[in-house]
Amino acid sequence: MTRVAAIDCGTNSIRLLVADANPATGELVDLDRRMTIVRLGQGVDRTGRLAPEALERTFAACRDYAAIIKEHGAERLRFVATSASRDAENRDEFVRGVLDILGVEPEVITGDQEAEFSFTGATKELTGRDDLAKPYLVVDIGGGSTEFVVGDDHVRAARSVDIGCVRLTERHLVHAGEVSDPPAPAEADAIRADIAAALDLAARTVPLDEARTLVGLAGSVTTVASIALDLAAYDSEAIHHSRIPREKVREITERLLRSTHAERAAIPSMHPGRVDVIAAGALVLLAIMDRTGAAEVVVSEHDILDGIAWSIA
Repeated sequence: MTRVAAIDCGTNSIRLLVADANPATGELVDLDRRMTIVRLGQGVDRTGRLAPEALERTFAACRDYAAIIKEHGAERLRFVATSASRDAENRDEFVRGVLDILGVEPEVITGDQEAEFSFTGATKELTGRDDLAKPYLVVDIGGGSTEFVVGDDHVRAARSVDIGCVRLTERHLVHAGEVSDPPAPAEADAIRADIAAALDLAARTVPLDEARTLVGLAGSVTTVASIALDLAAYDSEAIHHSRIPREKVREITERLLRSTHAERAAIPSMHPGRVDVIAAGALVLLAIMDRTGAAEVVVSEHDILDGIAWSIA
């Protein structure tokens, strides 16, 4: 076993996994897995820069994670940064802060690298299952971007496109600093149009219609699953590898679009940091299912974070 620490810093959240990994057996044993909503991508789509308050929230989480990593005695650490820090003019400020706190530079990876890690993390434990046909289409719906990966045992094609729950919310649902409550039909239609254009772009590289099993990753997907399962609280074990039918996803998406902030916040499994962005995330998931004809989505709690861990094991 090798004790590793992986950090995935996205547009909406920063996540940590400390685990013991055995590459020979394919076993990855969690010691600590956690997520903090930091909204690093706050305003990036509009300003092109990481906001000072967003950076400070992220650095505060990094300080907490540094203590956890030290406590567990991880031998190796890899910090991967995704969409927001790819796009920002002042990403050097972000890199310096992370290096000072954690002793490693964040790797601002490409969308294709992000897709590779997501595919490995999501599918490594599906090997040998005869109830899930290959090839898989793995979709990782993040805050700033969504990754599409088609593969069997290895990646065949991948594409990252700039649709994510935070980016779409800020682009279409925020006016004078306030989020539409609930979104107007025209605003939802504008989000759908952006998603449709992005799916057209992804389909140029990734054969979306060839996939036999749709695997969905990240907070928008897992939150929709938690609502579909009617959980009294967010429960990763119950959500992991749950299978949610497309019509259930449609029902939940329509419910979220009709709901006010207070009504969404009252959903028992809803993380406070997802209340304002979940409707956009659900629209992305539903559009993917409609486009591919997927009858269900297999929900995975294992994703890019696990892929990062395997890359250093």
